[in-house]
Amino acid sequence: MKRAIEPRLAAFLIAIWLLLNDSFTPGHALLGLLLAIGLPLLTASMRPLRSRVRRPLAIAALLWTVLKDIVRSNFAIAGVILGDARRRSSAGFMDIPLDLRDPHGLAALACIVTATPGTVWAGLSADGTTLTLHVLDLQDEQVWIDTIKQHYERPLMEIFE
Repeated sequence: MKRAIEPRLAAFLIAIWLLLNDSFTPGHALLGLLLAIGLPLLTASMRPLRSRVRRPLAIAALLWTVLKDIVRSNFAIAGVILGDARRRSSAGFMDIPLDLRDPHGLAALACIVTATPGTVWAGLSADGTTLTLHVLDLQDEQVWIDTIKQHYERPLMEIFE
């Protein structure tokens, strides 16, 4: 039987509710508790697939990699924008073959790619095997393929598959 109320989700929702209201009064805590229990119950049918994290410690390593890549990408994109005006624009679309099939892993990959400056998830093929990516500074497609597959796809497969 599916559990609609996850204790960690409920605790997270209560904490977010209290922080957003900037109030830790009993009334807000009670309302937060009601929302934390009621919202998951009301939305349980909208979550047909349950995620299963296989290696939770791999999440920390992936988050560290993503953080480093976002910082590195910010500097690279600043260089492109503020750099030599005569430099030819090299933005473009590219296709990356994917081995990742878990929908939660694909959603995480979409968030990671889109959060990294200079890249945008542009689409996924109907069969789910090819990611179309837009890259602001597309110099070498193989570098991007290797980065996506090694930095993000491989850890996401360890976590979700």
